[in-house]
Amino acid sequence: MKVSIIGGGGLVGSCAGFALQAGRIVREIALIDVNQDLVEGQALDLLHGASLLSDQVISSGTTDLAKGSDCVVITAGLRRKPDESRLDLINRNVSLFKGILADLKKVGLPKHAIVFVVSNPVDVLTYLAAKELGLPSSQVIGLGTVLDTTRLRSMLAQKIGAPPTQVQVTILGEHGDSMVPIWSNAQVAGMPLEKFPGVTPTLIAEVEKKTRGSGAEVIKKKGGAGFAVGVSIADVVHAIALDQRRILPVSSLQTGAYGLRDVAISVPTIVGRGGVHGVVDVELWPKEKMALLNSGKVLRETIDKVL
Repeated sequence: MKVSIIGGGGLVGSCAGFALQAGRIVREIALIDVNQDLVEGQALDLLHGASLLSDQVISSGTTDLAKGSDCVVITAGLRRKPDESRLDLINRNVSLFKGILADLKKVGLPKHAIVFVVSNPVDVLTYLAAKELGLPSSQVIGLGTVLDTTRLRSMLAQKIGAPPTQVQVTILGEHGDSMVPIWSNAQVAGMPLEKFPGVTPTLIAEVEKKTRGSGAEVIKKKGGAGFAVGVSIADVVHAIALDQRRILPVSSLQTGAYGLRDVAISVPTIVGRGGVHGVVDVELWPKEKMALLNSGKVLRETIDKVL
């Protein structure tokens, strides 16, 4: 499988490239960026470690390199400022993103290609890509709340002293202020979260608050997220490459799940080689469903204003 990363010279793109290299699953990793010196340096750095990891093809260049890609990951974009919401980025990023989409259409992608949007605001830009690229909407996905979900699981695990890989709780909705943690189905090692020793409503509220502010905290302290978003991207790409049909909270164009329509938003989504293979309409608490519908409304209003 050939994976091209647009914005591969930047922090997010390069961390995704390294996570894919360490994953040893995809065959070819192509880093694409307008800053040629930077992207060539990133590709060289990956290449130098290749003998310890996997026999992959590592390359760098311009958008022309995306030709023949099985999956195109778009990470390019302007960074969010510490006190700026993800949706505030939209007016600064839409024109840049439209240029990337135009370049991809010129290059021409295979009919089976999956376009995977990471750039923020991811839900709005995923919607834009689904409408403009001419691919089936099932082949256009966004990172959505995958990163938010792993942040929540990891920080909850740390707080209660449980193994992070055994904590199961998911965030749906917008990748942003109106995200919806789904506590109704939360588990630790297959046990209901509320039954786990030390778990209280206060603890849950504290972890949720910490998760909501974690993106801004990372930006403030180190300039931007890299490692966690890199492995989150790789997790989704591997689900595609291996046709795993895993249920992930990626963003995609909705046609009725939970009452959501004509908006790209995260719901439990079956992800495999064809991109979106369906959604799972899991029963939620009434307040969670209302919050999810509100999240869709927030995104729909933003789309109406800027696209």
